[in-house]
Amino acid sequence: MITRAAAPRVQRLSARTAVWYLRIVACLNLLCAVSLSFREQVRHHNHGELYTPYLLTAGFSSAAFAVFMAVMMNRHKRAAWIANMVLSGLLLFGMVVALGDQPGVSSHPFNWITLGILVLFIAALLLGRSQFQAKGDPANPRLAAGALVGGGLLTLLIGAGLLSTTVAGRGGTLGDRAEYVLLRAMTLGSDGSQIFEIAPPRWIDITINVLSVGVLMLVTYALFRAPKGKEYLSPEDETALRGLLAKHGARDSLGYFALRRDKSVIFSPSGKAAVTYRVVGGVSLASGDPIGDVEAWPGAIEKWLEQAREHAWVPAVTGASEEGGVVYARHGLDALELGDEAIVEVGEFSLEGRSMRGVRQAHKRVGRAGYTVAVRRHGSIGEEEMEAMLVHADQWRDGATERGWSMALGRLGDPDDGQCVMLECRDGEGRLRALLSFVPWGEHGLSLDLMRRDRDSDNGLMEFMVIELIQQARSIGVERISLNFAVFRAVFERGGKLGAGPFLRAWRSVLVFFSRWWQIESLYRANAKYRPQWEPRYVLFERSRDLPRIALANACVEGFIAAPRLPALLRGKRRGVAGQQERTRELESVA
Repeated sequence: MITRAAAPRVQRLSARTAVWYLRIVACLNLLCAVSLSFREQVRHHNHGELYTPYLLTAGFSSAAFAVFMAVMMNRHKRAAWIANMVLSGLLLFGMVVALGDQPGVSSHPFNWITLGILVLFIAALLLGRSQFQAKGDPANPRLAAGALVGGGLLTLLIGAGLLSTTVAGRGGTLGDRAEYVLLRAMTLGSDGSQIFEIAPPRWIDITINVLSVGVLMLVTYALFRAPKGKEYLSPEDETALRGLLAKHGARDSLGYFALRRDKSVIFSPSGKAAVTYRVVGGVSLASGDPIGDVEAWPGAIEKWLEQAREHAWVPAVTGASEEGGVVYARHGLDALELGDEAIVEVGEFSLEGRSMRGVRQAHKRVGRAGYTVAVRRHGSIGEEEMEAMLVHADQWRDGATERGWSMALGRLGDPDDGQCVMLECRDGEGRLRALLSFVPWGEHGLSLDLMRRDRDSDNGLMEFMVIELIQQARSIGVERISLNFAVFRAVFERGGKLGAGPFLRAWRSVLVFFSRWWQIESLYRANAKYRPQWEPRYVLFERSRDLPRIALANACVEGFIAAPRLPALLRGKRRGVAGQQERTRELESVA
């Protein structure tokens, strides 16, 4: 008898047994593709009065299906558990009936071995039932049915069309061609082909079978895909977050970015802390530290992790500080240093010294050219003035994709962001040539949000604006400023020094290579010239094997990988970086 304490262990072991069974069956099916003798043995035991274990059919389709089932079961999907129970249950029922009614079937010892394996698999499913509770999207059955009908019809049409191009195919009727396509969709074996007066080239058979495997994979993915998680910030959520930021916003320089309206939020039971996140590709990606009272952080993190497990999402955090990383680590997440954030303390900054010579000269050169900088809160900028700035900001953007997510607000000119700070740089003729926007970091700090400049303006304009902000910071009550985030800063800093090891030098060379497209090294150098304090930021994850998925999700939300979008006529006119409602509708259409 299983004791209460041992029950969870037995359930976990049973669930793992079911997953490993599917993995082994998938490997055996793939082995059939390279071993002719083994393939013939399995096919022999799949005909007549013989039965092979569940999903072992020596076919690529069944191998792909078993792999997908193993993956979904490993993610604790409830739908995958139901599918395996139904399919294996039907096979068990058929075998029991055959063993009882057909003496030829019961006389084969192999069938009894197969029955034993099947019973053990079903028993493992039943004992591990409580481990498979992850929910799927409610729209999955409809989407899977649509994929099955549409993909099946497409495969049927392509197969019949290919057969019609051959002399052998034209010899049969349309019904014969359709039946032949259905047969080849299930198997590449020769059995059953003799009933048709069709003998097409082998490449047509392979094409039809590959198409059917693609349809099977598409249907399986649609049936078991994770929910999208599209519950963006509601006005009530935003109000609650602003209340938490008003009390605890000085703790994290990235706190204000939690107010992006394409993020979701989950609060602690007490309502004193919250985790903001977004679901991308089955990854629940949180950004920065939790918002609110640090004593209530564990409650918010636990609810976020519980939600991720419930929907089979991969939990991950990007851009967490060391303090936040420690709290996340206590809940089972591992940490990997992502880079460093550059923070300038206004009271300690100075342009004096040899190390600041380049910045000092750039500042003087741009100033002599007649450029001036105005520093204002967004709330003090008139509506028409802000509209003009939005037009320039859109014109100066590098590419159509808006970059940034964990360290960018994603909007400009919203009336609710009146405490943000705008830097406007004008040339000697009074023309606007560059913009910098900062979000509040508590009462006495700023965090860089947006950088835009006219490509025809003088070099060194951004350095000039940052220095002007530092020099005027005290007039607006600012004591510290968070600048750009430098990814893998330590690699660039240590990898170029004397005595750096071969691995570090190689890693630095790889980053320098990719900097041609993604400005990794240039961001580090742009920050380092101000001699800031470097604060490490971390990415947190539950399992190392999930890191590729997490990296891909991060690249998507940060704008490095563009997701497909609806045509512009369907999306409607955007209002630049200020049109947050239009942006939210875009994200919903992509999801």
